[in-house]
Amino acid sequence: MKGKLFYLGLIVMFVLSAVGHFAHWDMTVQFILSAIAVIFVAGFLGKATESVAHYAGDRVGGFLNATFGNAAELIIAFFLIKEGLFETVKASITGSIIGNLLLVLGLSLFSGGLKFKEQSFNARLGEHNSTLMIMAVIALFVPAVFVGAEHFTVKKDQTLSLIVAGILIVSYLLWLVFSMITHKDMLADKEMKPDHEEEPLWSKGKSVLFLVVATVMVAFVSEWLVHTLDTFTHKFGLSELFVGAFVVAIVGNAAEHSAAVLLALKNKIGGAVEIAIGSSLQIALFVAPVLIFVSAFMGNTMDIVFTPIELTALGVSVFIASSVSRDGRTNWYEGFLLLMVYLILGVAFFLV
Repeated sequence: MKGKLFYLGLIVMFVLSAVGHFAHWDMTVQFILSAIAVIFVAGFLGKATESVAHYAGDRVGGFLNATFGNAAELIIAFFLIKEGLFETVKASITGSIIGNLLLVLGLSLFSGGLKFKEQSFNARLGEHNSTLMIMAVIALFVPAVFVGAEHFTVKKDQTLSLIVAGILIVSYLLWLVFSMITHKDMLADKEMKPDHEEEPLWSKGKSVLFLVVATVMVAFVSEWLVHTLDTFTHKFGLSELFVGAFVVAIVGNAAEHSAAVLLALKNKIGGAVEIAIGSSLQIALFVAPVLIFVSAFMGNTMDIVFTPIELTALGVSVFIASSVSRDGRTNWYEGFLLLMVYLILGVAFFLV
């Protein structure tokens, strides 16, 4: 019954969002409809990914969930770049990273911790993830300092951004080789065993088909949502920073929210951590750099220089998430602490 209601809601909200966009309804109404539609479509994307993950295995499943869960953010960012809204793009990148590290991971640890006194996962994976997160912050911190201190020309700024973006993409691709091929066994989560009692929602072919359909639906709804952002931001006096870092990021992270929390409640905290931290790493090391190259191909290169506020938010998020996940053991209080840091940042961003 719940499943039927979800799919009915998915179809209704998608159609209403489409009608609102093409019939030129009030921008606020369009924004609300599109935001709700993105959440439903992201949920559908999450279900399709989870079904595919049943056939692909836990580690690959977590990677697929993070990848297709990030499809919403990537597509939203693509249309933002097309509109020339670079500051909103960078704010949404910041919001996606801190949203995954603090909100998604925090909710997962908190929910799982209330049901199980302590949960554990592969500590080596936690250590490697922490190192990669620190590397991502360094890669974003260095351009901001050098461009600001040395007053680089626009050409030098863009050159540095493209080079750093290329290095990050190579680092991420080699991390996939390291974690899934050469050191796969060392980083495997012994706590996560396949759940043979659970049947996948759909067959393998249908799962892949629905994954493609969900991604296409995300693309349409994301474009409709972006179309409303400028008007919505000005109407309610919100900064691009807050809208990008929290509104767009929370909507785009809907797929990760549901999948990670459900895994934590099944005592599969390793899968939840893989989704939350893996998604943040993918945004920082792959999605953001790819967007730099996409903007360059469009003829107007977006730089990789983030504001001091964004770098501070990223730095504190990585610091506490690294502290919590490094030892491979979690509890509800650690999840609560992550959520409190997210709340502090949310209030600060809102007041900007």
